[in-house]
Amino acid sequence: MLINDLRTIFERDPAARNWLEVLFCYPGLQALLCHRTAHWLYKVGVPFIPRLISHISRFLTGIEIHPGALIGQGVFIDHGMGVVIGETAIVGDYALIYQGVTLGGTGKESGKRHPTLGSHVVVGAGAKVLGNIQIGDRVRIGAGSVVLRDVPSNTTVVGIPGRVTRQNNLSNNVLDHDKVRDVEAEVIRALFERVKALEKQFEQMASPAMSLTEVGNGHADKAKSNNSDGMIEDFLDGAGI
Repeated sequence: MLINDLRTIFERDPAARNWLEVLFCYPGLQALLCHRTAHWLYKVGVPFIPRLISHISRFLTGIEIHPGALIGQGVFIDHGMGVVIGETAIVGDYALIYQGVTLGGTGKESGKRHPTLGSHVVVGAGAKVLGNIQIGDRVRIGAGSVVLRDVPSNTTVVGIPGRVTRQNNLSNNVLDHDKVRDVEAEVIRALFERVKALEKQFEQMASPAMSLTEVGNGHADKAKSNNSDGMIEDFLDGAGI
């Protein structure tokens, strides 16, 4: 199991240089090693000790994994500070979880109250996946997203609340976060382009009936409009849209 963990880290983290550094300086690996011990004790019914191990691991690594959580093989928690994984959460094989991720519940309900992640899932930094929901295989959840509903396999989720978008040209490299679509940004740009088209149509319809004074005022309004258009374009370009 440890050999598989080390192999996964070397495959996914370009900063990993040697096994000694990974073993002693990677909190994600250390948290998983502690969790396996705590989880085994939890399953056989040992009281207190599993939670104590989890608490010590949280103190040392900044990663909180409840002893009851089921973690598959090849899971990699990168950096990991602030990661919280709830008691009934299930994380599938070869999932990649970044810092600040929460796999939590939505209230005080009993039973299965935390999410289930499929295999090869990528959860971006700061994302929150909440409630007893199913996340399919090979799903990518964008950084900062809040996911509250089931997500089908082979899709990408972005935004608050998370919206599903299919990635037809999705890169095989899970580290290519810059290739994740921003659906909200695309809709904003589409609406902006539609507004500009409507303004142009209105100008064409109104121009024959305009007086000279109105024409002068129209030029001034057009200059203001161009300035505002430039500001909007700068904002959209700065947002990476």
